[in-house]
Amino acid sequence: MKPIFWTGLTLSAAMIMTPVMAVAERVCSPASEMEASLKDWYGETPVPGADAPQTQMWASEATGTWTLVKYRADGTSCVVTQGTDWAGEHADLLLAALGD
Repeated sequence: MKPIFWTGLTLSAAMIMTPVMAVAERVCSPASEMEASLKDWYGETPVPGADAPQTQMWASEATGTWTLVKYRADGTSCVVTQGTDWAGEHADLLLAALGD
């Protein structure tokens, strides 16, 4: 099972509809390392049009995993929240929450 992290940004639809467990520590790394990890470990790619200021949704239809990443001005990125069932019925809710 993919580890799931939450760092405080609330995506109410995502939090209600998708299994998420909170952890006390924020997961951050240089943006290039974060992107390489999402691609290599989970097969995730950026979701076109699923971005907001300094954030990007990554997902994999093959594995069903998704990750919301926050990009910081210092070149690092942090996982905001993650989950499963991307290709399921809740993908639209996740995208709508990103736009809020």
